[in-house]
Amino acid sequence: MSNQLIQLEVKNLTTCFRTVKGDVTAVDDVSFSLKKGETLCIVGESGCGKSVSALSIMGLLPPSGYVKSGSAIFQDNNLLSMSSNQLEKLRGNRISMIFQDPGSSLNPVMRIGDQVAEIFQIHLTMSKKESLEKAFEMLKQVEIPDPESRMLAYPHELSGGMAQRIMIAIALACHPDILIADEPTTALDVTIQSQILNLMTQMQSKTETAIILITHDLGVVAEMADNVLVMYCGQVVEYGDVKTVFSTPIHPYTKALMKSIPIIGKKTRRLDAIPGRVPSLDMLPTGCRFEKRCSEKNNQIELECQNKIPPIFNINQAHGSRCWLEKGSE
Repeated sequence: MSNQLIQLEVKNLTTCFRTVKGDVTAVDDVSFSLKKGETLCIVGESGCGKSVSALSIMGLLPPSGYVKSGSAIFQDNNLLSMSSNQLEKLRGNRISMIFQDPGSSLNPVMRIGDQVAEIFQIHLTMSKKESLEKAFEMLKQVEIPDPESRMLAYPHELSGGMAQRIMIAIALACHPDILIADEPTTALDVTIQSQILNLMTQMQSKTETAIILITHDLGVVAEMADNVLVMYCGQVVEYGDVKTVFSTPIHPYTKALMKSIPIIGKKTRRLDAIPGRVPSLDMLPTGCRFEKRCSEKNNQIELECQNKIPPIFNINQAHGSRCWLEKGSE
C-alpha cells in the first residue's frame, strides 16, 4: 500500500517511568504503522504497555513518565517532539482518544450538550449557537435516544453505555484521522459492548478514520481488527493480520493466549492457564521475557532464550514473531 495512505508510523518507541527503585522501561522498542481506514488492535495482559504506548503518542504521560527514544510520525511531523501547544491543537481534532471509563472522562458539573459543543468551539471556532446545533447532530449520529433532553442532562444521569456514546461523539466530532480507543468497552456488559463496537465500525466506514483499539479481549480483536500487535512485558512479541495471527499464531505467548479462550459447547474441567508470573519491570530477565513461562523452548535454543533478547523475526512481509524458535526463518 502507498506510503501516502499511512496515517501514523511509530518506530522504536521506548517509554520509561521514574520510581524509587530507579527508572523502569514500560514500553520497549515498539514499532508499527497505521493506514487510513485500518483498525489495529493492540492486545495483551494488563500492564503489558498497551495503554502507555497510546499515552506516549498522545503526549499524555503522567509526570513520572517520559519517552526515552523513538518517533511517531503523523503528517510528516514527529508527535514525540511536539510542544504542549502543538499537541493541544491536534488532540481532539486530528487525533482523538476514548478512555475505558467514560464516567471519569466527562465533566460532572457540565451539561452533555455543552461538553460536545465545546470541541467545535475550540477546534473549529464555531459560535455557541452553531456548536450546540452540531452537538445535537452528533448525538443523533451516535444514536442517543431522545437527544433533545440528553443535551441538557449531566453525566450522572446517563448509563455507562450512553456515556460511552457521548465520548465517541466527542472523539469523532471533528472527523479525526486517527482514533485511539483504550479498552472502550471494559466497563460495559456484553450487549452494550457489542452496540458500542458496531457504532465505532459504522462511524469509521463513514469517515475512513484509522483506529487503534487497545484491548485484552480476543473476542473483540477477532471482530474488529484488520491487523494485530500482541504485547508482553512492554515488547511486541507478534504482529500480523488478524486472520493469520488467529489461524497460525507463532509466538508461544500468543499460542498460550489462544488456548486460554473458553470454547462454547466444549466440556472441560479446567481452562488452560499460562504458568508462572509476568516478570517485574524492575527485575527483567537478561534474555526472553517469556522464557520462564514458555512451554516450547528446547535444548538447542535454551541458552539464547535465557541470555539474549530475541529480535523480531519476519516470517513474511506481514507476519513476525519475537522468538528464538524462528531464528533462520527470515
